[in-house]
Amino acid sequence: MRRRTLLAGLTGGLTAVAAAPARAHTGPVLHVRPGDSVQAAVDAATGPGRTVVVHPGTYREVVNVPADRAGLTIRGATRRARDTVIVFDNANGTQKPDGSGTYGTAGSATFTSAAPGLTVRDLTLANDWLRADHPDITGTQAVAAYTYGDRTHFENVRLLAHQDTLFVETTALDSFDRQYFRHCHIEGDVDFVFGRATAVFEDCRFHTLQRDVAFTPKGMVFAPSTARANPRGLLAIRSRITSGAEDAAYKLARPWVPSYETTAWPSLVVRDSWIGPGIDPVAPYTDMRVQYPWQTMRFREYGNTGPGAVITVPENRPQLTAEEARAHTKETYLGDWRPHEHP
Repeated sequence: MRRRTLLAGLTGGLTAVAAAPARAHTGPVLHVRPGDSVQAAVDAATGPGRTVVVHPGTYREVVNVPADRAGLTIRGATRRARDTVIVFDNANGTQKPDGSGTYGTAGSATFTSAAPGLTVRDLTLANDWLRADHPDITGTQAVAAYTYGDRTHFENVRLLAHQDTLFVETTALDSFDRQYFRHCHIEGDVDFVFGRATAVFEDCRFHTLQRDVAFTPKGMVFAPSTARANPRGLLAIRSRITSGAEDAAYKLARPWVPSYETTAWPSLVVRDSWIGPGIDPVAPYTDMRVQYPWQTMRFREYGNTGPGAVITVPENRPQLTAEEARAHTKETYLGDWRPHEHP
């Protein structure tokens, strides 16, 4: 099927395996190998300090980490994220098997976690649902990872999908849950990093995909929906934005003001990063809805370089001052949490 092309070349020829019934696990470290179920290991990982080690292979299943798995670590057995792949193919408009309706955006996620203190390392999370395979479905959001626990830490993780790849959310409208992504590769086409969490992306790569459509923009990298009371939303620092599409085909961001939270005031800072030619340098921002123009949102840049960062129309690229930039660092965003000190 065409959806398999999303994973082409990522697993080094490893064979995809279906999830199997749970096997017995003991001890603080639970191992998952081809033929096992990652979800079964998560279910068995009760108690503090548990680690689930997933060995090389492609695991076609949906994984949900409940809130009571606080402090859980899920990691690939090797340091090569492409060796271990967890993938599924639900979309917003996919009908549930029980006939109760469609999955919705959040429900489409291959990987979901509500657990505070979760660490995910050294693996790939993907949603390989493709629009072309399902022309009858209009709800084309297909999430790879949906995370909404405070102190969520992703390290050396590849996040692959098309629309709405990474949903960084919070446990409640009035909570400012923190998430930290380092050395991650995140790719997609439409709004593929979105949500209202306080999320820091350090030394990450954001990659926009080629899209066989006649219109531009072909998509947007970020779509924050930050709560108005939260002084900090999405922060990308020392990262790269690359593209598989033609020059200027993508926007850097657009604001998302959800119908269930119309007071949202989206916040995004991209600083000290390299922005490639795939981003429109003249008009890098756009609106999602005309009643919420991007110019009224908290969109700022600072110290960026690259052809997609060239300032040709200053009013289209709001910049932080040096003094303002001091308030937009990983330390200020993460507060008393220091995940980068414990890689």
